[in-house]
Amino acid sequence: MTRKQITICCGALFLVFLPPVALLGGNPYLISLASRIIIYALAAASLDLLLGYGAMISLGHAAFVGVGAYTVAILHFHSAAAEPLFSWPFLYAGSNNALLTLPLATLSAAFAALIIGALSLRTTGMHFIMITLAFAQMLYYFFISLEKYGGDDGLSLAARNSLLGVNLGNSSHFYYLCLVALVLFLIFAHKLVNSRFGLVVRGAGNNDRRIKGLGIHSYRYKLATFVIAGGSAGLAGALLANQTEFVSPGLMHWTLSGELMVMVLLGGLGTLFGPVLGAAVFLSLETTLAMYSEHWMIYMGPFLVLTVIFAKRGLFGFLTGDKGKNG
Repeated sequence: MTRKQITICCGALFLVFLPPVALLGGNPYLISLASRIIIYALAAASLDLLLGYGAMISLGHAAFVGVGAYTVAILHFHSAAAEPLFSWPFLYAGSNNALLTLPLATLSAAFAALIIGALSLRTTGMHFIMITLAFAQMLYYFFISLEKYGGDDGLSLAARNSLLGVNLGNSSHFYYLCLVALVLFLIFAHKLVNSRFGLVVRGAGNNDRRIKGLGIHSYRYKLATFVIAGGSAGLAGALLANQTEFVSPGLMHWTLSGELMVMVLLGGLGTLFGPVLGAAVFLSLETTLAMYSEHWMIYMGPFLVLTVIFAKRGLFGFLTGDKGKNG
């Protein structure tokens, strides 16, 4: 086995056995922290599809996380209030069933990504960065204006979604749901980036003009990647809404996009598995440092600088010798 395979297997075993070990050690809070890490890892890995493979630097990725989270919260709100979500004749009273809310959250975020991507991808470079940021801020202020759903104060959920045969109120059960979602995404993304489709996306990221010269319409490939990444981020948002049982417009703010970008760069750009490690290190340091100082970012900064200097391929590349962009 290669160093990369050994690292991935060790990480997988650690994640699988974390809940029972945490319970035996009398540290159940670690399960909640690990669930949060996995959710952010899913969002960061979806962003890596854009950054690491398509060279699409998006500062609006948090918008899709927020859309997914609000989809779950709004459906829960109408289900609890027994109030139709739409007017006649499209009466729909909402739902708290995870088999419905999670797919709808993913589709809602994917649809938002389709609209935003269709417009943003007509530009490149700094213009693309600013347009994605503008769309995210538009959605941020739009949800602030929705007073019915809490406005700036956010919206609370009375309980997590229900799932047949699974008690999502149990931290371990919810943890494994998040883990399954992450594993399925990583498997899908790994196959995607190593397929012919992925080769076109990576080629367009390296030299879009050359890809177009070969007669390939790269815009469609990049838009499809943008939609897949947006839908996956929406799923992460839906899981985050369930974990915290609360959503707010802050989930769409550009600062969350920045944090996800840091996780990708910290773990390893263009590695898929790197953002998982990046999310784990970033959130673990944040949690630990915040226990000692409210100015934890002062201590986080030097660590990020040292990582960039001495681990130019990210922490995952440093551990495995992986050069990135190979899935």
